[in-house]
Amino acid sequence: MLTLGIVNTYDKIKVLDAHYRAIARAAPICYAFGFSLALFDFPFKMDADELVEFVADKTTIGESGKYLKLLHEKKHLFVFDLPKKGFQPQFGSVVVTTSKPEKKYAINPETFADEVISNRSFLVLVGLGRKGLPKSLFALSKHHLDITSQGVSLETCTAIGCIPSHIMGIVNTKSSVK
Repeated sequence: MLTLGIVNTYDKIKVLDAHYRAIARAAPICYAFGFSLALFDFPFKMDADELVEFVADKTTIGESGKYLKLLHEKKHLFVFDLPKKGFQPQFGSVVVTTSKPEKKYAINPETFADEVISNRSFLVLVGLGRKGLPKSLFALSKHHLDITSQGVSLETCTAIGCIPSHIMGIVNTKSSVK
């Protein structure tokens, strides 16, 4: 299972446009490329059913929540608080995304795609906010992924679109060669 995890680093109390817009943008990407979507530390005090309706009501992005609804119906939408000691094991290995991977934990997109082809499960974390992922999450991860392989920092929604599409492009190319 591949899961895109979005970690809220914006406001933890007040719901901002950035929150529901990021969710609405991530849903069609996850749906199109076979990823589940996990949301961590968002300020929503509602269950997943209510969240889907809230996001669909607030934006026309993603065909007014169509893909978020589809993810939810297929049980591929998850909402959690940020874990303190480790992420849920059903998501597999944690991969933090960063333009500055620590050398000993760095994994390039091609190697990551090979792991996906080998049916390994991964939770790929992206930070939603100006500061990116909290450094405390890096300690919970065995892999640091720079999707650009060039140290280029990407805006959150750009990364949300780029990561699944690039990885699955490599996976599909390698799978068709075999």
